[in-house]
Amino acid sequence: MNYRQLGRSNLRVATVGLGCMGMSDFYGPRDDAESIATIHRALDRGVNFLDTSDAYGPHKNEELVGRAIRGRRDEVVLATKFGIVRGPDGSRSISGKPDYVRKSCEASLKRLGVEVIDLYYQHRVDPNTPIEETVGAMARLVEEGKVRTLGLSEASAQTIRRACRVHPISALQTEYSLWSRDPEDGLLDLCKELGITFVAYSPLGRGFLTGEIRRFEDLAPDDFRRLSPRFQGENFNKNLELVERIKKIASEKGCTPSQLALAWVIGRAEHIVTIPGTKRVKYLEENVAADGIRFTPEELRRIDEIAPRGVAAGDRYPAALMGSINI
Repeated sequence: MNYRQLGRSNLRVATVGLGCMGMSDFYGPRDDAESIATIHRALDRGVNFLDTSDAYGPHKNEELVGRAIRGRRDEVVLATKFGIVRGPDGSRSISGKPDYVRKSCEASLKRLGVEVIDLYYQHRVDPNTPIEETVGAMARLVEEGKVRTLGLSEASAQTIRRACRVHPISALQTEYSLWSRDPEDGLLDLCKELGITFVAYSPLGRGFLTGEIRRFEDLAPDDFRRLSPRFQGENFNKNLELVERIKKIASEKGCTPSQLALAWVIGRAEHIVTIPGTKRVKYLEENVAADGIRFTPEELRRIDEIAPRGVAAGDRYPAALMGSINI
């Protein structure tokens, strides 16, 4: 396993981390035993970067991760998030208010069963609270020893620069993959300039780029992806054509489509790491193996030809959720 420095901190994280969201929410039925086995296998393989949030479940995923790392805390760079408020009635709102930041952190520490969070993200930027106030509250958590480093998720370049004037930002988490290349519009360069690690979430296109999803009906009735424009109707069929092209190059390379997609993201720059999500040991092993794949210039040219900017059919989120992206 290869590791990269997390921002300008003294922490180093695996280039292939583990996104834990799907273990508890959004992607069909839960299997806590298999999920915990997957986390344990990840740690055995040197995957030290685990990503969760208080919004996943909600709360259930932090509790699961906390149980899984009990007795192995020193093997983990633990990341969690605050900011998406999910109500019991299914409502969703965003908060970056300073008092909410503190309450969220203390609750996450308790659920995770740890004394300090290694990387604490604002999950979504609150348009009604100045970023300076939110990051100021986060910085106080660092001063108190409750948090080691700070991160933002789906934040714009302007927001990132303003945040960095208050406290160093170690990581920016944003969707990035062969079918979501928007960060190439300056965000990747900004992170490099400011010494921020870019954490690519959904590097496998929410599972679509694995080639395992062949029909809309393959998704569980309660699977979040049924609401995603890229998984619906004609968009689904057009995106399948992209996957077939990826599969062809992967076959020639002697790897799986998942490994090709992950290796491509990792190889884009030295300050990028990935957090593909899985709740199964089988797919974890496959993802970890992507860490050793390298491409020739000709292979990269071919990949760019089949997956140029804007290749995906459909937005990456439903309209209501796209509105929460800070641009």
